[in-house]
Amino acid sequence: MSGQRVSTRAWSAFRLDFFEEGKRLDADPETRHQANCWLCGMRINYAVPANSTPDSHNLDHFYPVRDYPELQHDPANARHSHAECNTERGADSPLPGLGILSRNW
Repeated sequence: MSGQRVSTRAWSAFRLDFFEEGKRLDADPETRHQANCWLCGMRINYAVPANSTPDSHNLDHFYPVRDYPELQHDPANARHSHAECNTERGADSPLPGLGILSRNW
C-alpha cells in the first residue's frame, strides 16, 4: 500500500463519529479535556463544522499516514486537533510542550 490516503464511505463515517465523540466529550465538564487539541491543549470549536475554521475540529493521526498508511483507519491512531494545529504539524513530530506547570498562571 502506498502512502496515499484512502477515502471510503467507512472512513467518512469514522471521521464523523470521531467528531461527534469530541462534541460529546466537550459538552461534559468532567471529560472536556479529552476533547481538547492534543497538540496545543486548547479547546476546539465544536460549534462549527469540522475543518471549516482554523480552530475547528480536525482528525489528526498520531503516526502520520504518509509514513504509516496501514494505520490510517486505526481508531487508536486518531487524535482530536485544531485544523490549524494539524496543518502546522504536517507529518512532522509534534513540538514538545511546556511540560507540567509549577502552578496555574
